[in-house]
Amino acid sequence: MTDWAGRTAVEIAAAVREKRVAPREVVAEHLAGIGRLDDRVGAFRAVRAEAALAEAEEVGARGDLGELPLAGVPVAVKDNLAVRGESTRVGSAATPHKPAGADHVTVARLRAAGAVVVGLTNVPELCVFGTTEGVLGTARNPWDPARTAGGSSGGSAAAVAAGMVPVALGNDGMGSLRIPAANCGLVTLKPGHGVVPAGIGEGDWFGMSENGPLATTVADARLLLTVLAGQAPPEHDDAGALRVAVSLRSPLAGVTVSRPYAHAVREAAGVLMRAGHQVRRADPPYPASLGVTALTHWTAGTSVDARGLDRRLLTRRTRVHAALGRRFVGRVAGGEDRERLRGRLEPFFAEYDVLLTPALARRSPKAGPWHERGWLRNVVANSVYSPFTPPWNLTGWPAMSVPSGTLDSGAPCAVQLVGRPGSEAALLELAERIEALRPWRRTAPSR
Repeated sequence: MTDWAGRTAVEIAAAVREKRVAPREVVAEHLAGIGRLDDRVGAFRAVRAEAALAEAEEVGARGDLGELPLAGVPVAVKDNLAVRGESTRVGSAATPHKPAGADHVTVARLRAAGAVVVGLTNVPELCVFGTTEGVLGTARNPWDPARTAGGSSGGSAAAVAAGMVPVALGNDGMGSLRIPAANCGLVTLKPGHGVVPAGIGEGDWFGMSENGPLATTVADARLLLTVLAGQAPPEHDDAGALRVAVSLRSPLAGVTVSRPYAHAVREAAGVLMRAGHQVRRADPPYPASLGVTALTHWTAGTSVDARGLDRRLLTRRTRVHAALGRRFVGRVAGGEDRERLRGRLEPFFAEYDVLLTPALARRSPKAGPWHERGWLRNVVANSVYSPFTPPWNLTGWPAMSVPSGTLDSGAPCAVQLVGRPGSEAALLELAERIEALRPWRRTAPSR
């Protein structure tokens, strides 16, 4: 008997297209894995066991099975994107239980490509924070269950890292794909603005939020991105070496980078240098006001998402976040602060093609009831461990998290690759080079 759990999406889809395995068999095996592992990991808010098996049968009967890029591939979906027939709870007791009447466009694209949605994954309330816990569940890092999986796509990342699904769908408003991917040893790409349909919450956090893939290999991330975008990223012209800037400087003043993350960057820089790229130390000209700009947009986005919800059912940290953001909605809606940031950083990206940074400044906080703790404690914990992700949501430019090295605990470490608009293909190729020369273990050992 072939073991399909732990295989890549590319491998599974090829086997299903060639009728070496039925979609139902693949899905059943992954559902069994969820049953064994998720009590410890906490990836899923809802598992669609019966529906997923029925939908797998439907995929197997499709006349175009041999042409489906994700034929029979089990996927998990972040619980802020509509899945037909399921409620969208966004990690909150304040959201309605009403089942969605239609799939979100990204979910519809996955299904059209032959994927089977096995469940919806846990998120922090309204997807605000970089840790995933709340009244509906807590997602832990499968590599180090004492630590949070990160957030807000923490459940999706945990599901993939534990081998419960080969790929998952998440989204990123201030790092919500890259933070959990970095914690859990996954590949992700926050695409540039407009590459993948957004439609996240009430206005995409003023255009900062993007949907994207979580995967264990660059090939799987590329495959999922192609399906989500409706087309493959334009091929990168690799006739010449890329100019890569390497920076360990935190965008937020006063935040230092821990030794493992600094080492991961140096290792990745060495790989890219040996691959023939022009690698130089250079720090982007982050403005001193960047922290304030990030905070105003972050809180304002939450304020918009909280409209119409019973505030008595929101946790205190979310209420404070939304209340603070209400005073900034008018300021951020015009986009002037974001345009100024782009204008300041564009000359740097005219001199360099790609920026290489740590994905995080340090390992993630311990898993625990962060939703019961104060707002300021949450904000400080998020800021000191994940300062490198928010600038690229503010600019709307593509950014990746790629596994690189390990922490002292044995859990994965990671680097971030950032490019100018339209550079998704170039970032994927650089990530593929790191993967080829510094391969990583794809899933956490079962405990």
